[in-house]
Amino acid sequence: MASIGAMRWGLPFGIVGLCAALASAPAAARPPLGDLVTLNIGINCQWQQQCIKSQTKAMKRSLKYVRQTQPPLWRLQMCNRNAGRQRLRVDWAGFDNCIRNTVLRPVPAKLVKGSPRLAKTPARTAKPPRRAIPGKAPRLTQSAPPPPSAPGERG
Repeated sequence: MASIGAMRWGLPFGIVGLCAALASAPAAARPPLGDLVTLNIGINCQWQQQCIKSQTKAMKRSLKYVRQTQPPLWRLQMCNRNAGRQRLRVDWAGFDNCIRNTVLRPVPAKLVKGSPRLAKTPARTAKPPRRAIPGKAPRLTQSAPPPPSAPGERG
């Protein structure tokens, strides 16, 4: 009988101990929701550790390069545009390669196409104040008489 009593109390204590051990385990597998850069890199790399390491290394390397050399604004804009082709995801390895590329030259101003809307739209002027409407016009369905019904039509 003593072994049954020990077993009866051992099972709940074992379950509680197992739950405590699982709760104290490191939570490294959870996605870093608070750090948006790491989250972006993780999603880009589909959570493959080797890819995450290379993207993080490229990010740190390129940010250090930009801080030290301060490249021209056109180069930063061009490399940002090239690295961010996937809308909200940034390819840091591509940005690092682009920002260090000394062969790149700015696009001449004559070749840059302006927006057609900007070319056709004159400069905006102040709008005249709106005239006050004395009364609200009635709706068409409220003011129109009902249509005449012809004999033989179902209504």
